[in-house]
Amino acid sequence: MSEMRVVALGAHVLDTLVRPVEQIPSGQSGELVEQIKMTAAGPAGGTAVVLSRLGAAVQSAGAVGTDALGDLLLALLAREGVDTSLLVRRDGVQTSGSVLPIRPDGSRPAFHVIGANGSYELEDVPWDAIAAATHLHVGGPEFLGEMAVKVLSYARDHGVTTSVDSLAPADPGFFELFAPVLPFVDYLLPNDEQVLGWTGTDDLVTGCQALLARGAGCVVATAGADGAVVVAGDLIEAVPAFAVDVVDTTGCGDAFSAGFLRALSLGYDARDAASFGCATAAQVAGGLGSDAGNYDLDSVLAFVASDPTPVG
Repeated sequence: MSEMRVVALGAHVLDTLVRPVEQIPSGQSGELVEQIKMTAAGPAGGTAVVLSRLGAAVQSAGAVGTDALGDLLLALLAREGVDTSLLVRRDGVQTSGSVLPIRPDGSRPAFHVIGANGSYELEDVPWDAIAAATHLHVGGPEFLGEMAVKVLSYARDHGVTTSVDSLAPADPGFFELFAPVLPFVDYLLPNDEQVLGWTGTDDLVTGCQALLARGAGCVVATAGADGAVVVAGDLIEAVPAFAVDVVDTTGCGDAFSAGFLRALSLGYDARDAASFGCATAAQVAGGLGSDAGNYDLDSVLAFVASDPTPVG
């Protein structure tokens, strides 16, 4: 298999998931649930986990606290084969975390603490590791500020393929916080709500084209059960999702990103890579959390070869 060496830099989060949750109990009452689980997540951490499962050599770079949450987050990443040596530990700030009550239909609200993700500094950046990688994936560039441009431009200068996934809300004001990175991004991986909100358009393809005009090389926007849209130059491709019994949508975007990037490393074109991303996301949607499923590169390839039924 084609070698893929990735630095996944940015937001690493410890998720605590509870399912199923139809409502929050009132007062101090309680309610029994089927499952509670903690996972390594975030647009850098969750993507790192899935890339590792798909056979890439992955190093996580970012900041976590010296608290018990940080200990557990590092252990979960290491268990998945992710190299955590580039993650710095911060005293006096907690590890980023989310609590996710999962509804019966798989959707979920979120309670989130930014924590150590907001403390990453320029001197923490592993420049040598980035230069030695084939891919740099930045998850949450809005937390990096002006540093994001320096990191991505450095990667570009060293022939490293770059990709970005953001946690920024679907609001033009938040978009402007990280828009300066776009000229240094080969693959921008937003969701449909972000594209429409950032660009103020009501058409997904038009919104993707507006992001290309700001400098991105290729925009691949996920759209939940509607699959994904790939837009680059004159290329416009709609890619369907695959039918799956959805348990939890947490981490599906990160799984898509990982599958898309891994497929590119194997020589797929952007359209087929997006389809492989949808197939990877389908593995995760059938279980709880960003590390759900029991799959590897061969099993996802077999899933695609089985000609699974697309949605719609």
